[in-house]
Amino acid sequence: MFAIIDIETTGNSYKYGQITEIAIYQHNGTETTGSFSTLVKPEMDIPLFITRLTGISNEMVKNAPRFYEIARKIVEMTAGRIFVAHNVHFDYKFVKEEFKRLGYDFNRKTLCTVQLSRKLIPGYSSYSLGKICAEKGIEINDRHRAAGDALATTKLFELLLKENEKRNNLDVSKHLKLF
Repeated sequence: MFAIIDIETTGNSYKYGQITEIAIYQHNGTETTGSFSTLVKPEMDIPLFITRLTGISNEMVKNAPRFYEIARKIVEMTAGRIFVAHNVHFDYKFVKEEFKRLGYDFNRKTLCTVQLSRKLIPGYSSYSLGKICAEKGIEINDRHRAAGDALATTKLFELLLKENEKRNNLDVSKHLKLF
């Protein structure tokens, strides 16, 4: 069981930044079984360069729930599941830090689709989400938005599962990492 996640944030530092949007696609290894997506009101202003990148502005998040208001939903949707993301360290550290601020120790096994892509489909010059999806014919709607990127990651993940099955020589569980 997997929870494929993408977030948008106020910047690159999980220690000083905050989540502005999150999307979760629950996956059973065959298909998507549930989803959740929402903007999140951070406790800080969203820098202009982030607004230009993501399209998410302070105005857009002014009535969005704060992280503590969606924390339970995130726990429920990821419980007993592997936390999957493209460059999982980024997303996982932000989510973990948001929970730490609430006094909750959030721990999940993780799986990185960047690392898995490098193992299963080697030879590409870039494994960025945009480039690897373009190479594999996966359309990304709403690039740099959580739901669009999480859905593209889900499609990439499904492609990687099929590639793993085809090769039948790589144990996906060996690529799990618990922080």
